[in-house]
Amino acid sequence: MIRILVADDHPIVRSGLRAVLGGEPDFTVVDEAATAAEAVAKAPFVDVVLMDLRFGDGVSGAEATAAITAGQGAPRVLVLTTYDTDADILAAIEAGATGYLLKDALPEDLAAAVRAAAGGRAVLAPSVAARLVDRTRNPVGSLSVREAEVLGLVADGLSNLSISRRLHLSQATVKSHLVRVYAKLGVDSRTAAVAAALARGLIRPHR
Repeated sequence: MIRILVADDHPIVRSGLRAVLGGEPDFTVVDEAATAAEAVAKAPFVDVVLMDLRFGDGVSGAEATAAITAGQGAPRVLVLTTYDTDADILAAIEAGATGYLLKDALPEDLAAAVRAAAGGRAVLAPSVAARLVDRTRNPVGSLSVREAEVLGLVADGLSNLSISRRLHLSQATVKSHLVRVYAKLGVDSRTAAVAAALARGLIRPHR
């Protein structure tokens, strides 16, 4: 029996996933988590964590994933989200996620992904796999996780000083990241960089 934890800050989503997964004979949804911190605390007692990427407690799903997968015998983390930008995908995979699905996945595909994750097999939504392949084939215009993180904060309206404080970097380092971003995207301003990154799906729109 595969023990599952559903981590999402929307009660309706959690209820829907519990209903869908609860109908599988080899699954048991043992608990739910409404915050990233709660997911980290409850994760040791399950085999697979279904993890959203955005929570209201200020901790991202990627950060929670890193905390969960850091220990010995850690459960598998299967990201289930609406976001498919390079920044989100790379952050989740680098944090240790076994798989990455989008919330429009069919119930049978979700069930198959949970089984694959429980068995330690990687599983990616087709669009996510395509983005990773594209990054491999066209690395010049791709942003690193840190570059995407910095540009995402620029998109949120933060100054270099605010970004340096948020990420615990020097302002010089922030500027260096932005210089590389401009070069990769072929732009010469913060506004143009944000626009280009949004158009290419490299960062997510501000919510």
